Amino acid sequence: MPEGKPRVIVADDEEVIANTLAMILNKAGFETRAVYSGEKALEIVESFRPDMLISDVIMPGITGIEAAIQVRAMLPSCKILLFSGQASTANLLEKARAQGYEFEILTKPVHPADLLARMRAAQVDASVLISTDEGALPAGQLGQY
Repeated sequence: MPEGKPRVIVADDEEVIANTLAMILNKAGFETRAVYSGEKALEIVESFRPDMLISDVIMPGITGIEAAIQVRAMLPSCKILLFSGQASTANLLEKARAQGYEFEILTKPVHPADLLARMRAAQVDASVLISTDEGALPAGQLGQY
């Protein structure tokens, strides 16, 4: 990861969610950009050079999984965290697996402490960030962040 603040793109078609996550991450020491589509995430990848993409899966236009695959092709070291509040993501995940990509989903609503813990773990672990909803931190641990 380059020197300075880790760079993160948050992509979600629900602007309130994208903006809120970006604000939380900025306050936690990340340099974050909120975008509202997978297409916009791809537009800023080259100039922003993120260390991580956090994306909703189901969005109009290209899905978060499609955006993640394209970001991975452009920046192989970029970590990926996908999240979704919809059960319909299973088929999209199967298609990604068939193409050789293994993504799991962090379930919405995303607790800020859980998100930050997973992001910090990813900074230590050089592999692709794989997240599920099984490791949520107890609410009392939020003060650590």
